[in-house]
Amino acid sequence: MKKIILSVLFSILMGVGSISACTSAVISAKASKNGRPMLWKNRDTYALNNKIMIFNDGKYPYVALVNSSDKKGRSIWIGYNSKGFGIMNTVSYNLNNDTIKKTGHEGRIMKQALQNCATVDEFEQFLRTLPQPTGLETNFGVIDAQGGAAYFEVGNFKIVKLDANNPKIAPEGYIIHTNYSFTGTYGEGAGYIRYLNTEPVFENAVRNGGLTPKSILQDAARNLKHSLTGTNLWSYVSIPANHPKMVWFKDFVPRITSASSCVVEGVNPGQDAAFTTMWTVLGWPLASVAVPVILTKDNSLPKVLKYDKKLKDAPLCHFALALKARCFTYHWGNSSKYYMNINPLLNADKTGILQVLHPLENQLFDQSDNMIKKWQQAGKINNKELKSFYDQADREILDFYKNHFGLQE
Repeated sequence: MKKIILSVLFSILMGVGSISACTSAVISAKASKNGRPMLWKNRDTYALNNKIMIFNDGKYPYVALVNSSDKKGRSIWIGYNSKGFGIMNTVSYNLNNDTIKKTGHEGRIMKQALQNCATVDEFEQFLRTLPQPTGLETNFGVIDAQGGAAYFEVGNFKIVKLDANNPKIAPEGYIIHTNYSFTGTYGEGAGYIRYLNTEPVFENAVRNGGLTPKSILQDAARNLKHSLTGTNLWSYVSIPANHPKMVWFKDFVPRITSASSCVVEGVNPGQDAAFTTMWTVLGWPLASVAVPVILTKDNSLPKVLKYDKKLKDAPLCHFALALKARCFTYHWGNSSKYYMNINPLLNADKTGILQVLHPLENQLFDQSDNMIKKWQQAGKINNKELKSFYDQADREILDFYKNHFGLQE
């Protein structure tokens, strides 16, 4: 499959316009360092304010990423349920060769799936009950607690499953999708550059022991290398702080429209689905940190990920967007959104946003990894310890953004 993508890339790179975009992956146990399947979605949207919600409105409880303006959570954009079934999507632009209008209901379809589906097979059955034309043009990525991991490329009149456990389809054990479908029209769609930005990151991780939530969120979601031009924005790290340097910021994995980046980490077959975890980066990924979310019966969540009425957003998302604004200071003309001042993000004085936040995120990963490993050895999650961790993480994150960036609720 990768050879096919590479062979068509350079014939179509210049034919893609400015389209809302996402970068994603389905990772099987084979490509995962700890043998747990994963979903990743770097969400690009004009709905930049996101929050996390827990739902009990279906057959199964579930936790999901939701637009902050969506008070009732009618649509979800990545999440998982109590059975360990996880789902996300990316919009495709090369599946439908007709004039049938899209419904834009992907978020509602995913909500229904989390309410009712326990496995990848059940989701496939659900998809095949949808009336046609479906009004969809999308790539749904799913995992389950039995090791299932697949994409479903869904158009108006066809549904094609791409199984990440099939070595003929995914020889390395993972499948990356952006905004085209492998079974769609040759050479059309969007996201080919982002696909090739991501592929070497994944290859390197698998070659060195396997993908992890940390490697995906730190190395892929924040990848500042451009596969077509060869640009690496880290080359500007030698410039001292407070020396503005404008750069062209387009077709990287993180974009001006990136609103979140999440990894749903499933469980090993036979393991309790309760250990499924969603590592959540709310807001602009280059100015936010990963916080783990585990679904429990008491519906507890970190405060920084929940909607705040005063902010009309989740605090972490609010902070990340405020820091993003420090990087996008040029506002003249239609193309101004593609010019970013790289200096506030990284610099020789190591005061850049990315540099300052990195130790905090590593600390959160270390703390949560140790906690989850202890629970796995015990065979169950300690809800009291989880709530204590959430409280501690809230304090650390709120204090950090206040002390280092002058931001507060």
